[in-house]
Amino acid sequence: MKRIAFQTLGCKLNFSETSTLSRQFNDHGFSQVHFNEPADIYVINSCSVTKNAEKRCKELIRKSLRKNPDAHIAVIGCFSQINPEEISKIPGVGIVLGNADKFNLFEHIKRLENPAKPQSADVAVSEPESFVPGFSMDDRTRSFFKIQDGCDYFCAYCTIPLARGRSRSNTIAQTIETARQIAGTNTREVVLSGVNIGDFGKEHGETFSGFLKELVKVEGLERVRISSIEPDLLTDEIIKQVADSPVLMPHFHIPLQAGSDQVLKAMGRRYDTTVFRSRVEKIKQLMPHACIAADLIVGFPEETEELFMESYDFVKDSDVSYIHVFTYSERDNTRALNFDQQVPGNVRSERSKAFQKLSSHKKNEFYLQNKGYTSRVLWEKDNVKGFMFGFTENYIKVKQAFDPEKVNSIEEINLVNFLESESVYFYGD
Repeated sequence: MKRIAFQTLGCKLNFSETSTLSRQFNDHGFSQVHFNEPADIYVINSCSVTKNAEKRCKELIRKSLRKNPDAHIAVIGCFSQINPEEISKIPGVGIVLGNADKFNLFEHIKRLENPAKPQSADVAVSEPESFVPGFSMDDRTRSFFKIQDGCDYFCAYCTIPLARGRSRSNTIAQTIETARQIAGTNTREVVLSGVNIGDFGKEHGETFSGFLKELVKVEGLERVRISSIEPDLLTDEIIKQVADSPVLMPHFHIPLQAGSDQVLKAMGRRYDTTVFRSRVEKIKQLMPHACIAADLIVGFPEETEELFMESYDFVKDSDVSYIHVFTYSERDNTRALNFDQQVPGNVRSERSKAFQKLSSHKKNEFYLQNKGYTSRVLWEKDNVKGFMFGFTENYIKVKQAFDPEKVNSIEEINLVNFLESESVYFYGD
């Protein structure tokens, strides 16, 4: 029995795809082991959003070879799609598959019949054009459900359209069939994942809102979260659907990227701060206790100190609950690489720290606004130093003493004991 280990870098979409691939190997008699353990085959589902993600991929390759110098190593996904030649030259890498070809991973590994390592890497990188659905099952509490892939937004800093191809999805009917498969498991929560899920169905003349209308009817789906959705695609109809449905969780993840209209225009974003503000206000009007996360890039070229402060003040004054802060990273084949005014690395770092501090403050403020409310917590399986964690409908983190009987259960609790130093509510004695 061959031992195979998977490691996923990057987004929720990658996690759903890795899980789908791993089930294929399980079905063919492979023994799946943890990536830290000796294995015959190591698979790294890579990311190319930042230089750090690519650096991490290379570190994992070296780590794999230390565990088993004779192992076959497969690098798949976005980094492979964009830089296959670079990866294929790394000692120890035997298979390099892009985002279209990675779904044929099993066929490539089957060809490794000779126990000796091949002299050159098996490389397959095609243009991603078809849509392959998927969902994760590694965490029985939560499933990342891939409903869309690719992106038609060619932002100045981003390589995702190059790595993932054009926006595409299955039809509503096909996607609902996959949702029923998830509903047939003991998963309690589903996270809708994709590159740009607001674009779902457009090649079929359908809409994301139309999909949600059918999704909430699927028997067995208890909790559904919408992952990142662009401000210009987050319609009033979608917001109202979330407000009206007990299945759709009041938790939004909206990319902002910059709180300055001048920087947003330079980035090539399709909205301005007025649109973003209107989306936040509409959500809070219908769901005052909804959680709203925002993505933000600091240190983008031509972001002067004045424009940075404009962005900072906009976020500080907005009713977002917390911020995912990303430091701008130069990417080959992007327009931003050729912009004149590049921000020095130390300045990027300082600005990142300022926003991270603001994010912590806003999260604690949001948590305190919910103090005294009754919420339903879905408890997760991990035992962390004797404690277990869970999340409320509006994504407030709660912890209590570990109780194996509560794993994957939903419990109604009162949010009382807030631990500000940990940004978490404590439940129990």
